Order: sequence, then C-alpha cells, then structure tokens
Amino acid sequence: MAKKSDNYYFENFIQCVECGCQAAMMLEENLANFDVNRLSENLDELHKIEHDADKKKHEMMGVLVKAFITPIEREDIILLSQCIDEVTDQIEDVLIRIYINNVHTIRPEALQFTKVIIRCCKVLKEIMEEFANFKKSKTLHGLIIEINALEEEGDRLFIDSMRRLHTEVTDPLEIIAWREIYNFLEKCCDACEHVADAVESVIMKNT
Repeated sequence: MAKKSDNYYFENFIQCVECGCQAAMMLEENLANFDVNRLSENLDELHKIEHDADKKKHEMMGVLVKAFITPIEREDIILLSQCIDEVTDQIEDVLIRIYINNVHTIRPEALQFTKVIIRCCKVLKEIMEEFANFKKSKTLHGLIIEINALEEEGDRLFIDSMRRLHTEVTDPLEIIAWREIYNFLEKCCDACEHVADAVESVIMKNT
C-alpha cells in the first residue's frame, strides 16, 4: 500500500509535466501557423491545458494533506509541484502577451525559442519518469545537466533575439511588444531549469 501511495506523487509529477509538453507543442503550432483571427480561440485551448495542470496539482495537494508518510519531504513535494506548474503557466503567458500586444506577425526567433522550450519539456518528462528511482538512477544527473545546457541555449537565443530586435526594427511599439514576449519565452526555459534544480536538491538531501 505504501509503495502504491508513493507512486501516486511520482505519477502526478509526470502527468503535470506532460501538460507542459502539450502546452509547448501547442504554442509552437500557434506561432508556426499564426492566425491573428484565431488567437483568442487558440488562447482558450491553451488555457484548458493550463487548467488541467492546475487541477492535477490541487488533486495532489488534497492527497498530500491527508498523507501520513510520503516518499520525500512534504516541502519538496510542494516545491516540485509548484515548479512544474510554473512551466505550463509561463508557456501560456507567452501567448497571452502576443494577444495583449496585438501582434500580427511572428518573428523567426520566437519559433526558435519554442523549439528549445519543447526540448526542455521533453527532457523534464524523462527526468520525472526516472525520478521515482532517484536513489539508484544512473541517468538523472545527465538529464539535469542537459536541462542546464538547454537553459543556457535559451539565454544565448534571448541575447541574440534582443540584439536583432533593436538593430532591425524601427517601430517603437513593435520593439516594446517583442521585448516583453522574448522575456516571457526566456522565462519558460528558466522555469524548466527550476524544476531540474528542485529535483537535484531532493537527490542531494536523500542520498
């Protein structure tokens, strides 16, 4: 019974990361086939994924509050759940900013960002699939390093994107809009790294 109870938390982490993966792929699809007339509708679809992720998080909190024994410390379960949820939230925020700023065309750098974000989410899923076995895993450390490398790739892309924006664009409103959008795209990569950092912290405390 204890083992089944323990597995619930790890399975919930995986399911919540899957929401992030779905959100990242939907964001890329929306930007690659951008249609300003469908933006509000697409935003509603993305919000459904974010809402589903929230629901899974709250369900786990309901289980946690009644639990007598947990596989890792309660504070770590809460932190991991919040960090994973932040990934989906940040991805949704990108499309919200595109909508708020009334963007009509997508800059190519934004699509490059979405590809990095998708890769981050896929590695995060591998991390969470391996996480239940963290005391014996031979792959978790390498996956965490991979997330760190992807976040650094996102940082470089952010710098290059900002540079091109300020050297190629003359419309101040477009510059303001895309500065904000690039910031939110970069935050998606940061959010993924925060999950990996939280996992690494749990491993260090329990091995």
